[in-house]
Amino acid sequence: MALIGTLRNKMGTWVVIFVFVAIAAFILNDIFSGKSSIMNWGRNSVGEIGGKEITYEDYQSVIREREANYYLNFGREPGEREMPSIRQQAWDLLIARNAIEAQYAKVGVEVTQDEVWDMVQGKNVDQNVKMAFTDPATGQFDPNKVVSYLNQLKSMPEGSEPRVRWELFQRDLKPGRERIKYENLLIKSAYVTSAEAEREYHQQNDVAEVKYLYVPFFAVSDSAVTVTDDALKAYYNKNVEKFKTEESRDMKYVSIPVVASGSDSLSVKEDLARDVNEFRTSSDDSVYAAKASDSKAAFATYNASNLPAFISVDSLVQGKVIGPFLDGQVYKVVKVSKVFNDTTYSARAKHILIKWADESDASKKEAKAKAQGILKDIKGGANFGAKAAEFGTDGTKNAGGDLGWFSSGQMVKPFQDAVFAASKTGLLNDIVETQFGYHIISVTDTKTNRAYKLAIIEREIVPSDATLNEAFRKAEAFTSDLSGIADFEQRAKAQGLIVQDAKNVGAGDRRIGTLGEARQVVQWLFREGEIGKISQVFDLQEQNVVAVMTGEIKKGYKPLEFVKAEITPAVRNELKGKVIVDKLNAAKGTLEEMATAFGTDANVYTSSDLKLNSNSLPTVGFDPQAVGVAFSLENGKRSKPLAGENGVVIIELQNKTTAPAITDFSMYKSQLEQGVLNRNSAGIADAIKESSNIVDKRYKFF
Repeated sequence: MALIGTLRNKMGTWVVIFVFVAIAAFILNDIFSGKSSIMNWGRNSVGEIGGKEITYEDYQSVIREREANYYLNFGREPGEREMPSIRQQAWDLLIARNAIEAQYAKVGVEVTQDEVWDMVQGKNVDQNVKMAFTDPATGQFDPNKVVSYLNQLKSMPEGSEPRVRWELFQRDLKPGRERIKYENLLIKSAYVTSAEAEREYHQQNDVAEVKYLYVPFFAVSDSAVTVTDDALKAYYNKNVEKFKTEESRDMKYVSIPVVASGSDSLSVKEDLARDVNEFRTSSDDSVYAAKASDSKAAFATYNASNLPAFISVDSLVQGKVIGPFLDGQVYKVVKVSKVFNDTTYSARAKHILIKWADESDASKKEAKAKAQGILKDIKGGANFGAKAAEFGTDGTKNAGGDLGWFSSGQMVKPFQDAVFAASKTGLLNDIVETQFGYHIISVTDTKTNRAYKLAIIEREIVPSDATLNEAFRKAEAFTSDLSGIADFEQRAKAQGLIVQDAKNVGAGDRRIGTLGEARQVVQWLFREGEIGKISQVFDLQEQNVVAVMTGEIKKGYKPLEFVKAEITPAVRNELKGKVIVDKLNAAKGTLEEMATAFGTDANVYTSSDLKLNSNSLPTVGFDPQAVGVAFSLENGKRSKPLAGENGVVIIELQNKTTAPAITDFSMYKSQLEQGVLNRNSAGIADAIKESSNIVDKRYKFF
């Protein structure tokens, strides 16, 4: 209010009125824009975990923790590429603190400060502490080093990196041990009885010899059965747990590419051409190129073996400026800053490699004779490239044997010595032996140590502001007066735009179909999207995107209408199974006679080593019901027709051999216990999350 008083005294009442009006306008704008904290009560939530609302501030606080941890580990702030992962780590940590850790008190799990001390300096030292203070020379953990390090930390100022790093590490020890205790408590509650172990022994070792008739579902044509809505509904209700889902949304979208125009290309070329004279007279080529180029690699030393493809050796004269010229979508200007003799030599050659079949003297002798024969033919006038294509045994054969330029050390020594020793180009007089075989060599360019310092200015052809604006206007024109999905599709077709589908988009997704990174589209879909609603234009790198929301699935179970197409094949197979079963029930005689009566799609098979734990039959595939029925039969008995996963089976038990009785089932009990432990350990966190009613609304902010 002191400011208001000063204004009144110095400048008069009208200024005060003006200031109040401005402040009021600002506040009203803040309120009605939805950004005001006054009107934003209840909107500051990023979700709910275990009945607790997680505010934006709570979430940001944990994100800052993870950012600090990232900085300590990598010595730099996380960039945009790392932030999605850090945000997910922060959310997982909030789930751990508010859902998982909340369970500890319910069962009395506690880790005291004495236990934390014990994990650092006592008898039960944490594995991470052991790793950090293990002598690399002896491989032994040294507890004295821990004590020494902690004493050093005490002398360091608060906020120093070592102290912060240790405090963060030590803070995580307690919840880590609590989680181990909790999981062990649940895992150890699992128990395998002796009867279960004995049953497992028999499942692995009892053997059945069976004969079975198999009719696959495709024996009945699709047109022979009718899939009704009632059949689909019955299947859906029976298998509803398969369709459990998180919230997702569907959309269609069109992409309008943003492409640099011919005038954009000409503008870049003309702009670069203006730099040529200045570049030609510059005294420090590396500095000039670094400032003028879009590329970071603006100045480097080259030789004949690594010279860029857009430059020829013949054009490299010291002081010469080449360009501007177009290389792909980039205009370039090259200045030959210096030409000099280096210590590294380069040469160019082509070869035909003849390998020996094995390491025997006879094989090598045969390969050598073959190579010498080819060399003789080339000396007699045969074409080197044709011979390379005919006899070459490496990747150069289809390129006439050309190896291109290579520098010292890039080839095996005998090959390099032979090429570098050549005083003129052309075919070497004799073959050269290396560890790879025998080489017929033709030197394309003799060795040289000429090197070049090149300063290269690169300018990428990018859309100008005018081009960007025109592309955006085109995208906006597409959205003008659009209403609904059908209108969206019709206009896209009229304008030659391809409509693409994006199904089951989750609130946390960042990538959509062909769009790549499209987080802003996902946010629109969940913040504002309604079925039939058209989005604004999204600027996604080199394309403008317009979307329409086409569907929505709430968290819970996918509605029947969303899974009809998915379950129709299974329901159709059920109906086919009934047709096959009825036809087989009407057949008489042996399995072979029944198969003949059914038709060519019915066949009889045998298996002499079927085991109860196999869950599948040869040819039939996965069918645990059929396997179970086989072991329930008496010798010589036959099952009724069984509709399984892939078709209908009738099983006839020929003989069942029960494994001999044993008294020690400990091995099988251990196997079962390990399986239970693994399942429990993996499922504890998921079970807690599922029961914690986690609501993720982070899409409102990120």
